[in-house]
Amino acid sequence: MSDVKKLIENNRNWAAKTVDEQPDFFNELSEQQAPKYFWIGCSDSRVPANQITGLMPGEVFVHRNVANVVSSTDLNCLSVMQFAVEVLKVEHIIVCGHYGCGGVNAALGNQQFGLIDSWLSNIKDVYIKNEAKFKPIKNDEERSNLMCELNVMEQVQNVCNTTIVQNAWVRGQKLSVHGWCYSLKNGHIKDLEVTKDSTAGNHKVYQYDK
Repeated sequence: MSDVKKLIENNRNWAAKTVDEQPDFFNELSEQQAPKYFWIGCSDSRVPANQITGLMPGEVFVHRNVANVVSSTDLNCLSVMQFAVEVLKVEHIIVCGHYGCGGVNAALGNQQFGLIDSWLSNIKDVYIKNEAKFKPIKNDEERSNLMCELNVMEQVQNVCNTTIVQNAWVRGQKLSVHGWCYSLKNGHIKDLEVTKDSTAGNHKVYQYDK
């Protein structure tokens, strides 16, 4: 059996097991999508949003890209965010990075990788902004871990800077933005404690007129 056909077989087994345990699961799931959470995570195959948070299908709306970047020029990410906030009415946006991120590590170096270098420039800019914090750190893993956390923090602010999120807050919509970092070594999520639920934390140039 080919690797791909094995996935189809796994799917059938999973579906059958799910129906045995919850007979109405798929009927109920097909009728609505009402997640409370919008997850912006890394494309890394080791960081599946549902599994590491213990959530079922239908409980988390997901966007993933290399190194969980939120860029003002990324229409894909912004379109997904707009749908999550304005249509699904999610209550929480979670930016989740992970330690040991290949994209972050690549951004810390000087090697060229091709097209992705333009994408990684977003992270290099975060490094330049926080360069003084790295000077006393000599250990490569510690530098990487710090960069992963700073990158998440920056992307949280980028989320808050969008008119999508700001307009939701102006409307009085219940919405919080969180920054987390996941450890591949122990499976634990670290809350970076940068949660925001209003425009108060935005620089004044990102506080648009109501």
